[in-house]
Amino acid sequence: MSGSTWNRYLKRWPGWLALLFVVVGLLAVGVTRDSGPQTPDERIVAIEKRLACPVCQGESVYESRNAASVQIRELIRQGVEEGQLSDQQIIDGIVTRYNGEELLVPTSSGVEALAWALPAAAFVAGVAGLIVAFRRWHASARELGDPTDDDYALVAAALEHERIDDEP
Repeated sequence: MSGSTWNRYLKRWPGWLALLFVVVGLLAVGVTRDSGPQTPDERIVAIEKRLACPVCQGESVYESRNAASVQIRELIRQGVEEGQLSDQQIIDGIVTRYNGEELLVPTSSGVEALAWALPAAAFVAGVAGLIVAFRRWHASARELGDPTDDDYALVAAALEHERIDDEP
C-alpha cells in the first residue's frame, strides 16, 4: 500500500472504529493487569485501600481510625498471614461478614468493569465525533471559497453601522 492510499484508509470510519477497539482493549488490559508478586505488607495496604469503612463516610479502611476499620484491618492481616486466601477472597469474606457494600473500587470483571470501560469509550467516541465535525466544517468552509470584494464591503458596512449605533 502506498503512503497516500494508507493515509486515506486510516481516515475512514473502519480505521477509527479499529482505533476505538484498540484503546478500549488496552484500557481493559490495563485495568486487569496484575503487578506481580507483592510483599504481605503491600498486599495488606492494597486491600485496605480497596475497602470502605462501614461507619465513616467516604473513607477507606486504610485511612479510617474507627474501631470497625481497625477490626477489618486485623481480619485482612490474618487472611494475608495465613497465606491460603487470595486478595479477592479476603475482600469477599469481609463484604459478606459486614453485609454491606464496602468496596471502594469496582471489580475489573462483570458489570462493574463497565464503570471503568464506559467513560473511556465515551471519551474516545466524543473525540472521534469532534474530529468528524471539524472535518465537515472545514470541508464546507472550503466549498464557500475565498471572500469576494462584495463580502468585504458587506462586513465593512456592518461594522460602520454598529460603530454609529454605539456612539452616544
